Amino acid sequence: MTLRPIITIPDPVLKQVSEPITEIDGSVQALVDDMLQTMYDAPGIGLAAVQIGILKRIAVVDCAKEDEKPAPKVLINPEIISASEETSVYQEGCLSIPEFYEDIERPAQVRVRHLDRDGTEHEFDADGLLATCVQHEIDHLNGVLFIDYLSRLKRDRVVKKFSKQAKREATG
Repeated sequence: MTLRPIITIPDPVLKQVSEPITEIDGSVQALVDDMLQTMYDAPGIGLAAVQIGILKRIAVVDCAKEDEKPAPKVLINPEIISASEETSVYQEGCLSIPEFYEDIERPAQVRVRHLDRDGTEHEFDADGLLATCVQHEIDHLNGVLFIDYLSRLKRDRVVKKFSKQAKREATG
């Protein structure tokens, strides 16, 4: 397993749409292992492959609390097949937008279809934090960031801040 560097805004790769996985082989399983290690090390509760520069439809999530046993979910080619009309608001953050948090409203419950690391198809219902996390990661696979749900003014401020920071780091 290898820790992978996490890409941050304003890197344009984060706005690209990821490609479906057509075959689950050893390289996909190794990528999943790297993603889980990278997510836990960050630490985070979700990570999409695009966040480490790989445009494949893979995400990993684990919403277990610190005192609970890890419960990782591997989501290959995930899709939301239904969502509740009821919504909930969670304060979201993102490993690709470090130290920025904002309240985001999303469907409170979703039903998700995906393949696991062995290629077996599953469906599950998610609510609460898991529903928010899964939607956030699937958004990544579609080139959408959680700041895209903010007003244009707020979003532009965040992007500008990270763009300035990236320039400072590039020039040393």
